[in-house]
Amino acid sequence: MNARVNSPEQSGGKMNREKKKALNEESIKMMHRIFDAEMIGYAYLYPNDGGARQESVLATTPENLANYVGSHFLDAEKMVITDMCDRLILDTYGGVFNQCPNQNLCMEINRYLAPIQMGDKEAGEILMVSRDAAEAYFAMEDEAVGMAECRMM
Repeated sequence: MNARVNSPEQSGGKMNREKKKALNEESIKMMHRIFDAEMIGYAYLYPNDGGARQESVLATTPENLANYVGSHFLDAEKMVITDMCDRLILDTYGGVFNQCPNQNLCMEINRYLAPIQMGDKEAGEILMVSRDAAEAYFAMEDEAVGMAECRMM
């Protein structure tokens, strides 16, 4: 069901140029890794310096969430992470959890996050792409499906 796209050049459609620029081979590979995690959501980071909100798509596994929060707890005023339906997974203020409705998930994240916050461990790799890159990927995937359906007729 999921038509995986291999490169931005394969898409012959009229995708927004800015979004298409955000999508590259590395972003496509990361999208595949995020999908392989089978838990996907959105991250909204509000920088301490008052800069623009940063929007990303990321894997919402406990370890990945810990790496994301742990890598930004000093530079983010606030972080909000939701599932694909925009239901809250967790939010932070000043690097501390404000809300995490699923307490079992919260405890699981803390298992990975505590050593990062205490300085005993560095945050690991974060399975994440920019929201623009993810939207470009989804648009290319839709185009590939549409083209495949046209060939079936």
